[in-house]
Amino acid sequence: MEVSSNTPAVVTGGASGLGEATARAIAAKGAKVAIFDMNEEKGEAVAKDIGGIFCKVNVTSDEDVDAGFAKAREAHGQERILVNCAGIGNAIKTAKRDKQSGEISHFPLSAFDFVIQVNLVGTFRCIAKSAAGMMTLDPLSEDGDRGAIVNTASVAGEDGQMGQAAYSASKGGVIGMTLPIARDLMSEGIRVNTILPGIFNTPLMNAAPPQVKEALAASVPFPKRLGNPDEYARLAMTMIECGYFNGEDVRLDGAIRMAPR
Repeated sequence: MEVSSNTPAVVTGGASGLGEATARAIAAKGAKVAIFDMNEEKGEAVAKDIGGIFCKVNVTSDEDVDAGFAKAREAHGQERILVNCAGIGNAIKTAKRDKQSGEISHFPLSAFDFVIQVNLVGTFRCIAKSAAGMMTLDPLSEDGDRGAIVNTASVAGEDGQMGQAAYSASKGGVIGMTLPIARDLMSEGIRVNTILPGIFNTPLMNAAPPQVKEALAASVPFPKRLGNPDEYARLAMTMIECGYFNGEDVRLDGAIRMAPR
């Protein structure tokens, strides 16, 4: 699908990091981008900069997501592109023993559920509602292409580290549902792909001490650095624009395989 002037798009988590880079890349093609995010200040600023619109959306809420799509569609029309970058993480062992007291505790189930609700259920919520909207559109090509969806998983969905049970489960779920959803939507001309980023230079990573970032960069086989958000955006654009790209889960990680810790 060619991204051109006035193509409507929605990017969740588009106020910063991978989502912001992708929103900017899509807008650079002339598309009209709606940013779904919780950070109103940053989201409004990015939207203004790219000539788009900001929608304050919590992806765990049906009402928020419905209102976000309604606002975006009123401004730009039914989206043909959805990129899901909204997500969170935590680091808690499944069960652990305190080294000082010997006290044993386990992963709070509410914390586990919250990560699943945002990363997995939230992603699916946006996919399902967007796909239903895309099905109302006329095809763009002889192939019947109506739209494209790109999701964000993580290398942790395949080789999660200690403390990443919730995060890995949520991202593994995104990986696992990619092909079934692509098959669900194949007769409607809606393609679905997922990117598995490795260690990227995002605002969250920028908060880490320099020595931590240097050690992480050194662990990447090649190139020995953190990924740049624009590299994620370039792969997302390929998935959107290449009509034969469908049902794929693609690692973007410099060939890293995560160690246990």
